[in-house]
Amino acid sequence: MNDRTLPIVSPAPARCESHRETLRPAEERAGRDAGDGHLSILYRGPLASCDYDCAYCPFAKRRDDPERLRADRAALERFTAWVAGRDHPVSVLFTPWGEALVRSWYRAAMAELSRLPHVRRVAVQTNLSCRTGWLADADLTRLALWVTYHPSQVAHDRFLAKCRELSRLGVRHSVGIVGHPDHLDAARRLRADLPAGTYLWVNAEEGRRYTDDEAAQWAAIDPLFGYSRFAHPSAGLACRTGESAVSVSGDGTVRRCHFIPEVIGNLYDGSFERALRPRPCPAATCDCHIGYVHLEPLGLYDVFADGVLERIPTGWPALP
Repeated sequence: MNDRTLPIVSPAPARCESHRETLRPAEERAGRDAGDGHLSILYRGPLASCDYDCAYCPFAKRRDDPERLRADRAALERFTAWVAGRDHPVSVLFTPWGEALVRSWYRAAMAELSRLPHVRRVAVQTNLSCRTGWLADADLTRLALWVTYHPSQVAHDRFLAKCRELSRLGVRHSVGIVGHPDHLDAARRLRADLPAGTYLWVNAEEGRRYTDDEAAQWAAIDPLFGYSRFAHPSAGLACRTGESAVSVSGDGTVRRCHFIPEVIGNLYDGSFERALRPRPCPAATCDCHIGYVHLEPLGLYDVFADGVLERIPTGWPALP
């Protein structure tokens, strides 16, 4: 993570400036996960290849050899079987280093998991370069896509047509873009052309500091940009990761989140379950949405509700 440690400013709601929150028993804490055994899993397997060549991404045009691809497929199939065997609610967000949906096994896993009655949501971060026909095999009431637009990699009209196809099919999805200055006009055009009901989020570019005027331009596109603009001071704050949300790697290693290296157990021997409990964040700051969305003082579970994993604010285009 980078060192964007300035305090949050508008347009983020005032509650995101909260001081440390005392950890409380799970049954007393707000949130839809309390008391029902629901577990959110961020899964990242060995896959690290991508079909795009974005200058800001270290995994652009990386190629996985056949052995790594076979290992990734086997790991994903093992994980899918584990989820299928649960007797409690589960949600899954796939957060691959590369692009997952160009691989058939991810499309199959998404469709299979969406059909399981105890899976509340299965979502994936994707550039949407794949075809959409596989969605016909999925339960679209449970599946969602977290889509990123890369203007240097795909024509506006081609990408827009894909997004409109998702809307036509009734696929839950958000769309986003990296807040690089060169992307501003493309983001404005995309916001104008997308349906009003599609949330367009903006991620602050890694290492970039935005002036207030620059931030205001991005906030005009994404009114929640204030959450991404700066890193959140997080040390000692109550966080749902490690209790009702965990990070899982391809070999089943469980950590509280992608950004904390401490291992709390393994998925497949069940050891992680004994480690699930409220715990404060040990990091100085948190600057990635898939991390800070779980920080309790920010109140983002109220903002996103059942769209936490796929990054869709509740009631969008209205906000709480």
